[in-house]
Amino acid sequence: MGIVPLAKALELAQEYDLDLVEVAANARPPVCKLMDYGKFKYESAMKAREARKNQAHTVIKEMKLRPKIDPHDYDTKKGHVVRFLKQGDKVKITIMFRGREQSRPELGYRLLQRLAEDVQDLGFVESNPKQDGRNMIMVLGPHKKKTEAMAEARQAQEARKADAKANPGKSQNPAEAEAPSEEPSEEPAEA
Repeated sequence: MGIVPLAKALELAQEYDLDLVEVAANARPPVCKLMDYGKFKYESAMKAREARKNQAHTVIKEMKLRPKIDPHDYDTKKGHVVRFLKQGDKVKITIMFRGREQSRPELGYRLLQRLAEDVQDLGFVESNPKQDGRNMIMVLGPHKKKTEAMAEARQAQEARKADAKANPGKSQNPAEAEAPSEEPSEEPAEA
């Protein structure tokens, strides 16, 4: 519209049943806009709410190991680390040494290197292993950002819901779907 006197601007606002809102007070002359201020406040609040919903908090999960860990226990702990990295969280791995184990820090170092190699497709070593008293610590960071992981999880959940609506009554557990049904056999049993 160009430069308009204040009285004319207020008159225009009343005519169109809008509010005269000052956008840039420090400009010469001050910049104003005709708008529905209540609607503007509502829309900006909704945008801020949506931004907070998609915002992710950085979380550091911790996994504690021992140098003489059993292979099955190692696999279980590695599974937890994989899950954390898939969710987009950082993982702090702590190896606790007791007694004579403190004289063999290379065992802990090798264990941490093995774990880092096992999960290298999901995460990277953010902080190399370092000895801290009785503990050795390493931090793994995910390749994916937390927001990307949350978006993927949301899409997967929506896909499961859509599949459940498309196939009502069918089990959503893949293990149950693939299990063979146990029907009685026609062959006579030998005694």
